[in-house]
Amino acid sequence: MMYCVYIIKCEGGLLYTGITNNVERRMDEHFGRTEKCAKYTRSHKAESLEALWSCENRSIASKLEYRIKHLTKAQKLRLIADNSCFSELFGAELTKLYRREPV
Repeated sequence: MMYCVYIIKCEGGLLYTGITNNVERRMDEHFGRTEKCAKYTRSHKAESLEALWSCENRSIASKLEYRIKHLTKAQKLRLIADNSCFSELFGAELTKLYRREPV
């Protein structure tokens, strides 16, 4: 099953990173602030989907999510703006496991 890792920009310029196997449903939850949205996006209104990567399974997606969550905000913003720094931030071997999707 295909999984996606995403970064959402929230009010105040805050960033939220998550994974899903259904991007449309998950974005509806975050942006609609439903019961199923993350507590973070319930208290920090989601404004826009900034970046999206597809992965072949949940394990790989979870590893990328973990690595992104440990980046500084400046590194996350750089990754959003220029995906070519992906291999610099995560290593060339990981680059082939993820595909950046248009947002």
